[in-house]
Amino acid sequence: MTQHPEQDLLKEIIVRHNFQYGDLGIVLVLHGELYHREYQFNHEFEGYVAAGLAEFAQVYQEGKSRLWIAEIKGKAIGSLAIIARPQQQAQLRWFLIHPDYRGIGLGKLMVKSAIKFCREAGYQSIFLWTLENLITARIIYEKYGFVLQEEKEHFLWGHNVIEQYYVLHLN
Repeated sequence: MTQHPEQDLLKEIIVRHNFQYGDLGIVLVLHGELYHREYQFNHEFEGYVAAGLAEFAQVYQEGKSRLWIAEIKGKAIGSLAIIARPQQQAQLRWFLIHPDYRGIGLGKLMVKSAIKFCREAGYQSIFLWTLENLITARIIYEKYGFVLQEEKEHFLWGHNVIEQYYVLHLN
């Protein structure tokens, strides 16, 4: 059987979830740089991500919260987090794959890992907010059973955006 170059590349990637000092900064830099480059979001977006990361650090609970960092040769190329929320809910946040590593199955692997973690942690549902124009991420969410519940239009980060609220029921 012939192996595809994408599969070889995926084998080189390590997805770790051993929360380390500096990981929150990695997530902030990835989001700040990539969302500015790809969507021209202004500095307010980076502040928004930083505020959420500060909250994650303050409410972090081993076994209930988790941060995944995807790396290749020591360089961070992706992230995803689960945050504990009230009423046995989890929030999925900061799902991002560097453009050079999209389309190889890494995003699916990370979302699948997050769902598995949430089931094992005893959550009843996972929710997330995304943007309408993040089509590939939305396709992955929907593939794993997330259902669109709500849409809101805002002027955020220097642009008109449509936020979308998705939920996955785990029971």
